[in-house]
Amino acid sequence: MRGSSSFLRDVPVLLVAVVWGSSFLAVQRVAGPGTVVAMLVLRFGLVLPLLGVVARRGLRGMGRSEWLGGVLLGLVLGGVFLLETYGAVHTSATNAGLIISLTMVFTPLAESALARTPLPRAFLAAAGLAVLGVALLTGGDGLKAPSPGDLLVLGAAVVRTVNVLAMSRLRSIRDTDSLALTWVQLATATAVFAVVAPFSGPLPWTVAASYGPAQWAWLLHLALLCTLFAFFVQMWAVRTTSPSRVSLLLGTEPLWAAVFGITLAGNHLGPLALLGGAVVLAATEWGRRTAVAPARDAARTAEDEAVEPAPV
Repeated sequence: MRGSSSFLRDVPVLLVAVVWGSSFLAVQRVAGPGTVVAMLVLRFGLVLPLLGVVARRGLRGMGRSEWLGGVLLGLVLGGVFLLETYGAVHTSATNAGLIISLTMVFTPLAESALARTPLPRAFLAAAGLAVLGVALLTGGDGLKAPSPGDLLVLGAAVVRTVNVLAMSRLRSIRDTDSLALTWVQLATATAVFAVVAPFSGPLPWTVAASYGPAQWAWLLHLALLCTLFAFFVQMWAVRTTSPSRVSLLLGTEPLWAAVFGITLAGNHLGPLALLGGAVVLAATEWGRRTAVAPARDAARTAEDEAVEPAPV
């Protein structure tokens, strides 16, 4: 019975990893280079009212410093979504999903540097292996410079690391209600997108009017499953199972991104790229397991307290 109960707790978390893996393909179905910002306004415009209803009590209890902390994190989160989404429309869904997983390597490296705590040699080896894997993955059938989309997603992984560290170190938000904090972050990011939208392409309502049934289905998938469903499952999971177990299951996201990219988007990976993808997956998992405890705890704090930004 205990094994069955554990399995039932794991299934929703694994489903989150699956929908996150599909998010890169979903973005490519609803956004192009000129409609990224408008799509982000639509995506989070659908989420905010629903999340706001659930978070209203926590929002009323937030103090000024908590609001300021949430706004600051929201600005960083907005940068993550912009880089990640622009990157996803300029590279393959497979590449995007695998490259963004490097956050699992970057976060312990950054935490170690800030805390002046040396990392195990095994972790440094895993980090080097991950970089080699990305080089093989983005080089296709021969080593070459990464595409602009690859570099944007790599930049998103770096900014996600900043977001993780900021969440773990901002004292003003340590006791803030998770739902309320998430709403403030997403509302701040959405406000930035709404201000930028008129200068970056068609207005959000123009893009919405141009969508057909299939595009609306993908947009709702991004809003309801990749954001709301994913956040609530995380909130539930970290209270019913261990953070390390949640982290391990969510770490399968890049694998699902590759599955969706290859089977639905028709991404073709040559032998070297396939090897690179496998190396990235192995290296990030090795790095996750060998990182020092403070670095792991920082990453877990962010996972426990906020909605992704794992998916775009």
